[in-house]
Amino acid sequence: MQGHLEEMYGTEVSPTLILSVTDSVADEVKTWQSRPLDTLYPIVYLDCIHVKVRDARAVHTKVVYPVLGINMVGEKELLGIWIAQTEGAKFWLQVVTELKNRGVQDIFIACVDGLKGFPEAIGTVYPKADVQLCIVHLVRYSLNYVSWKLRKEVALDMRAIYAASMAEEAEQRLSEFEEKWGAAYPSIIQS
Repeated sequence: MQGHLEEMYGTEVSPTLILSVTDSVADEVKTWQSRPLDTLYPIVYLDCIHVKVRDARAVHTKVVYPVLGINMVGEKELLGIWIAQTEGAKFWLQVVTELKNRGVQDIFIACVDGLKGFPEAIGTVYPKADVQLCIVHLVRYSLNYVSWKLRKEVALDMRAIYAASMAEEAEQRLSEFEEKWGAAYPSIIQS
């Protein structure tokens, strides 16, 4: 932190001050991370971010697990942030179990990445939840079937489908997409 503050802001700060500041907010962070949650979230996004962290003069990759919920009035709410060494379904099971223990009794839709075992981990705690692949991940996985030269164009055409405001418009864009790309990339249409 000391090096970051000096590099970013040109400010020298003593290790004692850094320790004092982090200690003063540590209890508030723990309270926030364990606060009671609503009983129902219609949509919950569960994902991970791989970040590089400097620790004891070495750089390590850690996994940050943010969980974002949409509450019953349609507002986004960060339900929690967890950190681990690697991403895995077992860790996600711990996270959703903690959400349940903090009061979340049901989730209608859980948006996730394609991690193997993820739907089963969610289903263990929330058996009625509909687990869906996040649109960003769906598009990313679909583009694996497309040549590099055409990815940008195909992605724009896919975006027109997902950005449609009405089901009829989305169906029209999907039909146009199938007409344009279906013969060249049938695997995208099937996925």
